[in-house]
Amino acid sequence: MADLDDIRDGKNYGVGVAQSCGGFFLKGSSHLDWGMKDRLSRIFNPVTGKTVMLAFDHGFIMGPTSGVERIDLSIVPLIEHADCLMCARGVLRSLVPPTSRKPVCLRSDAGSTILTELNHNVVIDVQDAVKLNASAIAVMVAIGDRETEAETVANLYQAVDEGQAFGVPVMGVTAVGKDMARDARYFGLASRVCAENGANIVKTYYTEDFEKVVACCPVPIVIAGGKKLPELEALELAYKAIQSGAAGVDMGRNVFQSDKPAAMIQAVWAVVHKGLSPKDAFQMYNDL
Repeated sequence: MADLDDIRDGKNYGVGVAQSCGGFFLKGSSHLDWGMKDRLSRIFNPVTGKTVMLAFDHGFIMGPTSGVERIDLSIVPLIEHADCLMCARGVLRSLVPPTSRKPVCLRSDAGSTILTELNHNVVIDVQDAVKLNASAIAVMVAIGDRETEAETVANLYQAVDEGQAFGVPVMGVTAVGKDMARDARYFGLASRVCAENGANIVKTYYTEDFEKVVACCPVPIVIAGGKKLPELEALELAYKAIQSGAAGVDMGRNVFQSDKPAAMIQAVWAVVHKGLSPKDAFQMYNDL
């Protein structure tokens, strides 16, 4: 067992030294099965190694919050500009056109909402994800939450077991624990725990010293957009994350709650895949 009196902060992160990919373009994926690599290659652009995921799974805990009241009107027109869609299975089946031909990262845990205590979730059967041709499944992990940490880590472990059996990658989504500081030490711990338990992708939040979070996580990290920011600030967030080593963004509210969502997602895409500066990307947003 870990000696709590002798947990030392990491020092040798090797920042600036890329992790070897072993012949496959994506970090930490070289030893996966062909099917896993194929699905990951749909989510991440093999040329840039990055992705712009459009998240609209908010309704599974928040209901019809602003921007996702009508998925058919607000989200469907944006699909063509995203690399990957992150949503729940009900919305996918009822509102997302199968002809969109976009990979899906399927929200695969549910059980509580904002009206109760969050994170008391169970995992859906991976076979349903296979029926939906999902390219990955996403499971939330609440590191630092005394009530739900163990069960959410167990959910991730179960999802990884089932995903391995069917060749479906798993994205561990780090919820913010109640008793942990929102800093690189916390997100580094949470991201590493997800990877150690088998996650193929980690979704977490950007913070100062984010390059350390990326360096100590052996699989790709995509950042969550979080709450709605002014457009320029959201583009700066994406830029700083990519420059710190993130493999992409998974944005929702900063896209669909924008005054001009289609322009915003295209500007974010240019930051992620083209390395556009926040200033230039904001100009692109205004032009569009």
